[in-house]
Amino acid sequence: MKKIFFAIAALMMAAPSFAQFNSGGFNLDEENIYWGARIGINFAGIGGDLEADEGRTGMTLAGVVGLRVSDSTPLFLESGLYYSERGGEKLKGFKDPLLDKTHDGHLNYLEVPVLIKYGFSTDGDIAFLPFFGPYLSMGISGNYKYLKHPEMGFKLGCGMEWNNLYVEAAYQFGVTNIADYADYSSHGHNLGINFGINF
Repeated sequence: MKKIFFAIAALMMAAPSFAQFNSGGFNLDEENIYWGARIGINFAGIGGDLEADEGRTGMTLAGVVGLRVSDSTPLFLESGLYYSERGGEKLKGFKDPLLDKTHDGHLNYLEVPVLIKYGFSTDGDIAFLPFFGPYLSMGISGNYKYLKHPEMGFKLGCGMEWNNLYVEAAYQFGVTNIADYADYSSHGHNLGINFGINF
């Protein structure tokens, strides 16, 4: 946990030096492409036949790019590459009593989302960007026992930008079975809060 909070604090202290390049904020009428960096915290879990008794708290790091896809409306397509720590603690629900019922399912993913964002503002300085779209994740490290590496699902949430500074909250729900065990079905889910900079 300490590394997460230290990283977020470092990013927020550095943010004002980036924000000076666009003191007018995110211009929904003129913005055609943007780049961003994200860091945040995940509150993840596993549900289904193999269910995590406790959630896992992990970190997110990402680089993103957004592209305007409409000349008449502030509609954007955003993608990027995320490192995301997810999974759960103390898997339970095994039908075989000989299996370990306290096994932890730690999964660290590389994730690529494809999100549609629509922007609107309440004044000239703050932009709100609700979003929705699919994601594909591939496990790169962690404890894989009883769990498959890839995951597909959907992500929805809302971001807010002010003076190049960005914050978002998002919920992810997996739609593919990640239980690597016959006759079992499990899915990942995650609530994430990210901070970052757009430029």
